[in-house]
Amino acid sequence: MPITTCVFDAYGTLFDVTAAARQAASEPGRDTLAKQWPKLANDWRNKQLQYTWLRAITREHTDFWQVTKDGLDWALEASGLENDENLKERLLQLYWELAAYPEVPEMLKTLKSRGMNTAILSNGSPQMLQGAVDSAGISDVLDDTLSVESVGIFKPDNRVYDLVIKRFSCKPDQVLFVSSNGWDAAGASGFGFQTAWVNRANEPVDRLDHKPQHVLTNLTAIPDLIH
Repeated sequence: MPITTCVFDAYGTLFDVTAAARQAASEPGRDTLAKQWPKLANDWRNKQLQYTWLRAITREHTDFWQVTKDGLDWALEASGLENDENLKERLLQLYWELAAYPEVPEMLKTLKSRGMNTAILSNGSPQMLQGAVDSAGISDVLDDTLSVESVGIFKPDNRVYDLVIKRFSCKPDQVLFVSSNGWDAAGASGFGFQTAWVNRANEPVDRLDHKPQHVLTNLTAIPDLIH
């Protein structure tokens, strides 16, 4: 069936999750961070994701903001920066204002001009997602922002992907789901979505039962996948 709905993961897909650490490192007085911000950004993101998986498995759900703070605490300690409360607060503030990747606004505008439904489907809490959407100025090219908070479990649980079906009254194969996380693209493929993995880091495909139909280096070509 033809694609009617394009749905995007948020963090790492539309919004640059390294932007908070990179911007903080460029500010005066952040010499220590400037030397190791890529490590901190990577540790922060990895722990953030790991904690979502563990909480889903153990059924100990909390919202994504708490997971984000917990991941940052771990990353700061791993970099020897756990006592810098000012830095911690600054990084958390910047996370609400993450920059969108440069191709995002035009790509979404193109999809809307072709009559596509467009939405975010994210682990993020509604407030976090709204902050990022507003900061990026893309609310006018999104039909909805769907959060796992409405089902109380993180991706890749099928109840999360089913939110798209309920919201847009479509069938799974009418959805193109786009994520920068290979495991997320795999989960969505298993649910029945058509999927595109945005492999910005040129990583190997995950060894899972389901694979993305498309592998891209950025979001520019997404409109070309709509038939």
